[in-house]
Amino acid sequence: MESNDNAGSLENSGNHRPFVGPEKVIIDTDPGIDDSMAIMMAFQTPEIEVLGLTTIFGNVSTEDATSNALLLAIKRDSSFARKVKRVVILGGAFFASGNVNPAAEANIYGDPEAADIVFTCGADVVVVGINITTQVRFTDEDLLELRNSKGRHAQFICNICKFYRDWHVKSDGVFGIFLHDPVSFAALVRSDLFTFRKGVVRVETQGICVGHTLMDQGLKKWNTSNPWSGYSPISVAWTVDVPGVLAFIKERLMKP
Repeated sequence: MESNDNAGSLENSGNHRPFVGPEKVIIDTDPGIDDSMAIMMAFQTPEIEVLGLTTIFGNVSTEDATSNALLLAIKRDSSFARKVKRVVILGGAFFASGNVNPAAEANIYGDPEAADIVFTCGADVVVVGINITTQVRFTDEDLLELRNSKGRHAQFICNICKFYRDWHVKSDGVFGIFLHDPVSFAALVRSDLFTFRKGVVRVETQGICVGHTLMDQGLKKWNTSNPWSGYSPISVAWTVDVPGVLAFIKERLMKP
């Protein structure tokens, strides 16, 4: 495992520059509403070639068949993580409240042990937490604009978003929808719209804070080793150009 010498540095897209030519991508997601939006954006994006879609859900057999395949590869082949060009993850809440409880975000909470393995495996990991994704939302006006557009899937998206929008009103008092997965997709394709900070991330796997993501920003030299010591830093989305990301999402979803 590498040291975290680069931890704490703030990067404007870092080493994750926008794609030049079509790059091969596998999307692993549970196709809910905003997940479906991200998938449709992917197929409207010439910069990438979608090799396949794999699915996850709160179901052990499904997780074993799909998401955990990456974990098994990491455990069986120590070099596997470095063979993957990049892993972009929607998950965690960095220095912010979760959405399952005050400590944890849903995706990480669903399998904190797996998340901790991925974050510390040495792969080029980029993680986008809900502290970033909740800054970007479609208001009712944005949804109406989408419905009135000539987007290939605009009507379908707006229809399925009705339930999602009503849930946000009840859950968060938001008259609109958070764009969690579309924002994470934007971080993959338009990383120039984000800044990132490098640091080692660990996940709490027990106790009342299970699923909590905690990052060592590299701001202090610790006197003794700790559970963050010796692991490679990953890239954590730190800021987002909200108007820029909204414009990108709209452009992809409104494509005829």
